[in-house]
Amino acid sequence: MSDHPEPFRQALDNARLAYRQGNHAQVRYWARIAASINPDNEEPWLWLAAVSSPRASIEYLEKALAINPQSERAKQGMHWAVKRLRAQPQAAVDVISVKPPQAQPTPASVLSKPKAEKHISFLWWLLILGLIVLLTSALVSPATGAFVNTLLNGPELMMAPQNDLIKASNTPTPTNTPTITPSPTPTETPTPTPTNTPTSTPTETPTATFTPLPTDTPYPTEEPVEYQPPPSNGGERWIDVDLSDQMTYAYEGDQVVASFLVSTGTWLHPTVTGQFHIYVKYVYADMAGPGYYLPNVPYVMYFYSGYGLHGTYWHSNFGTPMSHGCINLTIPDAEWLFYWADVGTLVNIHE
Repeated sequence: MSDHPEPFRQALDNARLAYRQGNHAQVRYWARIAASINPDNEEPWLWLAAVSSPRASIEYLEKALAINPQSERAKQGMHWAVKRLRAQPQAAVDVISVKPPQAQPTPASVLSKPKAEKHISFLWWLLILGLIVLLTSALVSPATGAFVNTLLNGPELMMAPQNDLIKASNTPTPTNTPTITPSPTPTETPTPTPTNTPTSTPTETPTATFTPLPTDTPYPTEEPVEYQPPPSNGGERWIDVDLSDQMTYAYEGDQVVASFLVSTGTWLHPTVTGQFHIYVKYVYADMAGPGYYLPNVPYVMYFYSGYGLHGTYWHSNFGTPMSHGCINLTIPDAEWLFYWADVGTLVNIHE
């Protein structure tokens, strides 16, 4: 059992319990307390990595690897975190390189205003030039001068009776009388103000959860015996473990009486093969190894050194190698097998 100070171990136990209950906020709370008590232990950083976003997980796992560069759990966790990060949608992965918002394109109607203003200005000057020409002609033709006055003085003269218009046209216009020429007044056009488009906030995509706890046993201290097919025992009880199929069978003689889907050792920590016998049984037992501590593991039956069959509460991925060499069963299956087998029962393990 690991010699953690009591507050540190209690904080880790609380984090582990919160994780089993699916309360990730409590996991982070207790893991941070454990990290503040002992920042040089990798375990709190692994728990924080397990319940954080992919990028934050990588940072926590880097701390764990700085503490223990040989940590297999931290290495596996780093592979898991990077895989999660790459699996995110592109918008979420590119958060680091988010471009500043660009101004909206100016509407075509706004862009066309300067051209319209130039066109209007050109018409004004053309009108002025025409008036100058007409005024010049008025010096020669009184009728032309009257038409110019009509344009300058407004529509009321154009709506006057015909005889008045004729009288006006017969009245000579003094040649020395200056005529007021209206000047165009420029109209200010407000400058369009670009509107910033708010940047959308990327949403994390939920992915599979990394469990930082490995299963249970240390490496063996002795060489296992060579595998030999078990003989028929005429009804005697024995256990067969098939590593290839990740299955465990309970036999009575040649008859299979029960079968269980299990998780055995990974390629880094393989389960031993050969024939062994159960040498001790515990209803509950604590299991510890480098960098981990598992309290109250249920229905433990050791058959060789630190290798055993037992119930498992920290994962449910049965059918896939997950352990450090032990044979993981569901808790109900482990309970059935625990009370079915006795100390001395043969355990036959093979590929």
